[in-house]
Amino acid sequence: MKIIVCIKQVPDTAEVRINPETNTLIRDGVPSIINPYDLHALEAGLQIRELVGGSVTALTMGPPQAEDALREALSLGIDHAVLLTDRAFSGADTWATAFALSKAIENLGADIILCGKQAIDGDTAQVGPEIAAFLNIPHIAYIRKIDSVQENGIVVQRLMDDGYDLMESSLPVLLTVVKEINVPRMPSLKGKIAAKKAEIQHMTASDIQAGDDDIGLKGSPTQVKNIFAPETTKDRKMIDGTNEEKIAALLEELKALRCL
Repeated sequence: MKIIVCIKQVPDTAEVRINPETNTLIRDGVPSIINPYDLHALEAGLQIRELVGGSVTALTMGPPQAEDALREALSLGIDHAVLLTDRAFSGADTWATAFALSKAIENLGADIILCGKQAIDGDTAQVGPEIAAFLNIPHIAYIRKIDSVQENGIVVQRLMDDGYDLMESSLPVLLTVVKEINVPRMPSLKGKIAAKKAEIQHMTASDIQAGDDDIGLKGSPTQVKNIFAPETTKDRKMIDGTNEEKIAALLEELKALRCL
């Protein structure tokens, strides 16, 4: 079983700041982490390997420093790591990113592709399904549990507002997972030492045979115009009295605001 887990290196949201003059993210001095949802995807891949055998490959697209995220993934016990890196990929939106990743996956081959449900820096939840569309394979989003994996198919539970759907799919398939699926393991000391020495495969635009018009800024039908911090308001009103008096006063305030 060949399993590929797509991961992304993102800025730690606890440290994110926005330049008030340019309305862009200040990345200097901001630590980077593996997208938290992708850690659950890595754990799911490792659990599938433990169940049916095979190999797990972590794949990411980014600048050379994205190797740090791949080495962290290697320390968890995955078998291979691939960095899709090329200046031609810069400026890519979700469409161009998914296209490049899908071309890399075509070259690597996969039975199961796993992604976190979304990245915490963009929150679009688009890349996973778009990869599946480019590969012309089925995909199931918001997976909370993998019930069974066979050579020719997989059965999973898809999280819904009022419970879950039981879904079955043939292989190859792409799954996006939610945090309820598992608890990611911690890297071992042996794993960390091995990860430092591990070889990371690099792939460029020419390696995946991607044309300039399909990747990077040229291949992106959407572009971010600006980023801004939401305005904060400090309007507040304290209500005094007994619990019954405060509840009654609160109801009157909500009625006045037409919230009830």
